[in-house]
Amino acid sequence: MKEVRFHGRGGQGAVTAAKAFAEGALVEGKFIQAFPEYGPERMGAPVKSFTRISDGMIHVHSQVQNPEIVVVLDETLLDIVDVTEGISGSKIVIVNTKQSPAEIRSKIGLTGGKVYAVDASRISIETIGRDMPNTPLLGALVKVSELIGLESLMHSFREEFGKKFSEKVIEGNINAMKRAYEEVVGE
Repeated sequence: MKEVRFHGRGGQGAVTAAKAFAEGALVEGKFIQAFPEYGPERMGAPVKSFTRISDGMIHVHSQVQNPEIVVVLDETLLDIVDVTEGISGSKIVIVNTKQSPAEIRSKIGLTGGKVYAVDASRISIETIGRDMPNTPLLGALVKVSELIGLESLMHSFREEFGKKFSEKVIEGNINAMKRAYEEVVGE
């Protein structure tokens, strides 16, 4: 079983990202869980959400305490939230930032593991027309985690959101995923 923790702010799509990533795994026949943890439940407040993916039944029904992967949708959270809480060793941290992975590693004080950076905000503005970093970060997450395929993520995204949003919005999000998949860098 692999566990992912998403850190974002209310309105950035952290909860949607956790669910969309899980749905992509479901397409591949994996077992999944996706759920949020809310705090003050207001726009802009720190939010955590979680995804579990497994080849077998998942019997754990609690928050993710020791994730293998942490995804940070808003780099300003690095100053107020310990995004590395519970991770160690060969873990992965992915951050929406213009900074380099080395700069992020230094900022969060992470030794070991892998740090990845992608400017998901810029990508989303260019492909979707607004700062919504969750879908680009999903593309980066697929690339660095190798837990699911990009095609599975895009298929489930189309299925889940195709009736809710226009084809233009869906294609913008798909293109954002593809770009971040290609543009994510790590160390």
